[in-house]
Amino acid sequence: MDYIIATHNMKKRDELCRILSPLGINIHLAEELGIELTDADETGTTFEENAFIKAESGCKESGYPCIADDSGLAVDYLDGAPGVYSARYSGGHGNDEENNKKVLRELEGVPFEERGAAFVSAVCVVYPDGRSITVRGECRGRIGYEPIGENGFGYDPLFFAEKYDYKLTTAQLTAEQKDEISHRGMALRLLAEKIGEK
Repeated sequence: MDYIIATHNMKKRDELCRILSPLGINIHLAEELGIELTDADETGTTFEENAFIKAESGCKESGYPCIADDSGLAVDYLDGAPGVYSARYSGGHGNDEENNKKVLRELEGVPFEERGAAFVSAVCVVYPDGRSITVRGECRGRIGYEPIGENGFGYDPLFFAEKYDYKLTTAQLTAEQKDEISHRGMALRLLAEKIGEK
């Protein structure tokens, strides 16, 4: 079955394709099918709400089942911030460097043991017949003191994964290692299971 993805983020698209394509799910960007999607207003207060808003809008505009993800970083010490504002935490949208700097400023002086955090991903698919599936994945870790690593995007250079005993940031992992432990990887595998049950 053909699905479209409500994203313009090529790195996120690649991640979705790596995980879902081997399961027989044909993933397309809307523009690959000659469809132009409106950027939906992310007015939700949770990752799940925003994922649904984007997936529902993409499905209505395209007529295809649409998969959307809303994800971000939730830092325990900051009461879950930046949360749904992760991409625009520093003011501008998608400025990874400034977003990372702001998190580091807000955690200044906080010991490593108290810098617990989770990457959270909510993934939703909405079908033309009105059905929807929403799943959530989380990857626990801690925030470091400076950006380390060249892979990934967003807050990856700051995030030391619990799975790797806080020794590697997610920006130091290969794509395969990251998919195995990532919040989005977990959510997409859950989504694949749910799609298989339909």
